[in-house]
Amino acid sequence: RARALLQQLPPQDCDERYCPDLAEEERRQLRAFSARRRQEALGQGLACPVPGPCHGCPCRKCGRRLNKGDPGISASRLGDQFWHPSCFSCHLCHQQLVDLIYFQQDGRIYCGRHHAELFRPRCASCDQLIFMEECIEAEGRRWHLEHFCCLECDEPLRGQRYVMRSGRPCCRGCFESLFAEPCQACGDPIGADSEEVSHQGLHWHARASCFCCSLCRAPLRGQPLTCHRGRLFCSDTCSRGQDASSTASDSSDSAFASAPSPEC
Repeated sequence: RARALLQQLPPQDCDERYCPDLAEEERRQLRAFSARRRQEALGQGLACPVPGPCHGCPCRKCGRRLNKGDPGISASRLGDQFWHPSCFSCHLCHQQLVDLIYFQQDGRIYCGRHHAELFRPRCASCDQLIFMEECIEAEGRRWHLEHFCCLECDEPLRGQRYVMRSGRPCCRGCFESLFAEPCQACGDPIGADSEEVSHQGLHWHARASCFCCSLCRAPLRGQPLTCHRGRLFCSDTCSRGQDASSTASDSSDSAFASAPSPEC
């Protein structure tokens, strides 16, 4: 329950004490934002048997009928409507609302987290709402300017080139030293600026000198290929020429060229 409350009702969304690094103007905006939400949207559902006048009314979420005496949840901000207890959940994350605390917007109920995000972006690093005029957006997520840093070394990345890894930014140096795949041909890491080709879980630089037939050196990008013991060949003939004891290749397929590593 405590974990669910922290997820659904982040204390930093309504109490400046949980946001020690905010500038005074941001604190003022947070106070006003929180007060407006409490006044206009915050409510607590009431668990009660469905009264006689509401016999046969549809559940606000699933539409199935509720009969007199059935357990139901009512929300005073949304009029004479009822929900099944299991249906009283956030419109976005679909989690049941802890302690029946809800925020309403346009006739829908939300947990506190997702109601706040209807109006303000949330920083992917500190999980606080962003009240600054500027923020950084990448991969569909947003950051405070000062929080957009490398996930490994914490180097600020504003105005710098970076690579997104698992939804978080990584500087080029950390990416190439920690995460870049080695090329099967030359052994060098495939850097953020390099185009990569992959096949059967192995990786090569997309350049013709690396992604080529192991025997005749013919470029293989976009061409049919044969893979035998981790080595690439343009044909069964080259494969047999490389290893006379092999009568068949492990597989035959077309090369898959991936896009360059995503970066800005």
